Amino acid sequence: MSDFGIMICGHGSRDEGAVEEFCLLSEGLQRRFSGVPTEYGFLEFARPVIRDGLDRLRLSGVKRVKALPGMLFAAGHVKNDVPSVLRSYGEEHGLRIDFGRELSIDLKLIEASKCRIAEALGDDVFDKEKMASTLLLVVGRGSSDPDANSNVSKVTRFLWEGMGFGWAETAYSGVTFPLVEAGLEKAMGLGYERVLVFPYFLFTGILIKRIYDAVDRVASRHKNVEFLKAGYLKDHDLVLDTFEERLREIDEGRGLMNCMLCKYRSKVVGFEDEVGLEQVSHHHHVEGIGLGGEGGVHGGHSHDHSHDHHHHPYPHADHPLGPKSMVKD
Repeated sequence: MSDFGIMICGHGSRDEGAVEEFCLLSEGLQRRFSGVPTEYGFLEFARPVIRDGLDRLRLSGVKRVKALPGMLFAAGHVKNDVPSVLRSYGEEHGLRIDFGRELSIDLKLIEASKCRIAEALGDDVFDKEKMASTLLLVVGRGSSDPDANSNVSKVTRFLWEGMGFGWAETAYSGVTFPLVEAGLEKAMGLGYERVLVFPYFLFTGILIKRIYDAVDRVASRHKNVEFLKAGYLKDHDLVLDTFEERLREIDEGRGLMNCMLCKYRSKVVGFEDEVGLEQVSHHHHVEGIGLGGEGGVHGGHSHDHSHDHHHHPYPHADHPLGPKSMVKD
């Protein structure tokens, strides 16, 4: 029996497929680390919650937990919510928990993204003329952290230059701007006859469906444009490779987040009043609520993804190309 265990911490989803795919990730890592107890848990919307996974590891006899965020970028969930839950649990039970960094910008993930895009393009991926006549839209989850949002744009640039698309834009599924529909409508003015939409997501879920629905709505208004939908990353081998590297970084002391552009440490334009905010989880009141829990409403409070769990208010929540524009649907 190993003296350490692995814990993968996810946000959670009300979509059964998303929960199942997260489980597949955990199983994939379990196969790579034979003999090492591996568990997973969620902040909200699904069970098991993070504490459940930690309970199982502790009761199995491990003395140390290597925990990773099952998330692409470090926004509020990675910087505040998950580490707060882990710290509280570790202090309560006297358990050492080392928290690694998010997947972040990684060339292995860029390569995995290329594979998903190539699957949607087929043989056209080898045709330079067709590639140059195609517009790429990369869609990120969207957060209230400009550092995390800017990383999606960086992914877009890598794919744009690396694959030779004629043009590329970035949009988001929620919280920030532009949303997918608004981003696509703006892109229509560039005159491209083909658009490929790539969700830079790990798992399926409500947001993936929202993205594809937005593509369908724009496509219905622009019959002369061909729209392609690429798949998300899922459990691509290169995704698992990246998780494996993040675990190695913990022991090597390389698991460091980007603090230079963190709005909680530095005065980022527009977010100056968030410097030094307390690191605390905003999800304790919704742990386990939703899929496999008690439903989507708790104490009369709806747990639709549009609420902020009392996070600091996003300064541009009323931006015309942001979440407010979804009301028209």
